[in-house]
Amino acid sequence: MSTAERAPAEPRDPSEAELELADTVVRELFQLVRQVKRSAERHRPEMIVDMAGYHLLAHLHLGGPQRAGEIAAFFHSDPSTISRQTAALVRTGLVERRADPDDGRASLLAATDDGVRVIETERRRRARVIAEVLAGWDAGDRDSLTTLLARFLDDYQNYEARESA
Repeated sequence: MSTAERAPAEPRDPSEAELELADTVVRELFQLVRQVKRSAERHRPEMIVDMAGYHLLAHLHLGGPQRAGEIAAFFHSDPSTISRQTAALVRTGLVERRADPDDGRASLLAATDDGVRVIETERRRRARVIAEVLAGWDAGDRDSLTTLLARFLDDYQNYEARESA
């Protein structure tokens, strides 16, 4: 059943077993994030941009040209932080400023061709690492992992959207 087909659960107090399971999930997720960060640190000499720059570049590549305020809102970040990050990416030629066709006073930020090459290079490096990690898994387990991760993220985002409404 897809997330769209599942009705949101009514708010209730979780049982002790559910809380223990959730605590285990959180602990495993934190360990996964730490491992990804350690891996990124180990590969830092190969990386052309830092993690924040990579995420910003990828967002611009996938989402298209955007104003800095839109980017800050997407990342739940302070506009001054986004401004510093984008200024560094503009200086290196990975992001460019374009006139906003809807407002001549504003500019849009967009990934350049060089920026897209950096994203693709880093994406492939990361994919090679994960492919090696999953090489010993059978295809069904790999498919289950991607399906369940996508479902978990979707449900989490839906929960946050309901809570913030």
